[in-house]
Amino acid sequence: MMGGVRILSLLPSATEIACLLGLESSLVGVTHECDWPPVARRVRRVTRSLLPKDAKPSEVDKLVSTAASGGAPTHWLDREAIAELNPDVVLTQDLCAVCAVPRGHLDAALASLGLRAEVVSLDPSSIADVLAGIEAVGRATGTEVLAKEITSALASRLEEVGHRVSGKPRPRVLALEWGDPPYNAGHWVPEMVERAGGNALLGQPGAYSRRLAWGEVAGAEPEVVVFMPCGYHLEAACAEGRELAGRAELAGAARFFAADSGGYFSRPGPRLVEGVEALAEALHGSGEVPGVLARLR
Repeated sequence: MMGGVRILSLLPSATEIACLLGLESSLVGVTHECDWPPVARRVRRVTRSLLPKDAKPSEVDKLVSTAASGGAPTHWLDREAIAELNPDVVLTQDLCAVCAVPRGHLDAALASLGLRAEVVSLDPSSIADVLAGIEAVGRATGTEVLAKEITSALASRLEEVGHRVSGKPRPRVLALEWGDPPYNAGHWVPEMVERAGGNALLGQPGAYSRRLAWGEVAGAEPEVVVFMPCGYHLEAACAEGRELAGRAELAGAARFFAADSGGYFSRPGPRLVEGVEALAEALHGSGEVPGVLARLR
């Protein structure tokens, strides 16, 4: 199916997967958030954010919470563009209605346009699910052999991290995906921390992220804080993280890192493996990992 297939990706991590499978020329449409690899930036955008560009973190939280409760959506979908592009395969998700266009909205749009594309929904809650998603895209696009080779290589890298951190002391790590109000990082992130040789606090592998009370944060007594605001790249995370690091509730943490979450933590794509490698280096190696983690304390 690879030759001539027209792919619409409504998820940044799915765009990364498609490009990793050599399908760059088959991508006909992507989201406004699809910025990696760089070639994806030249593909037609079919969504845009409805969140104010100058909104503060607390304001974003209110708007996102409203959307999650059935209020105004956070994304706009260009139905006319989708009809014009007429994709054969659509890569989407139903995991988070505020992080990307959910499957239900897409199905309604395709039905109203009379399109019969194959829809591949990627809804991982673990790293194994992320690797399975790569293979699912491979099956849908005729690149299954390459997909299996890639997932095998990624799994080997994870095993190597496990060997490196085996038997070492496991610091108490708090991964925060938002700072005002504080949210723990959920889904696959606690697993990433555990695989990197840390003890993940206030979160269970596979569970949703949740809002925390600052007293709860202080009571967890983290030794290491990793601030990975959802969708932020490193520069923006550092700018917000410097203020957050000064909070009294986090004063007991000897180490405080800001992370390129949009590249290596919040997007469930192949670069999560690099995120695990970076965490392992931060917890048990030299510390800062250029481009991925910056140590603020």
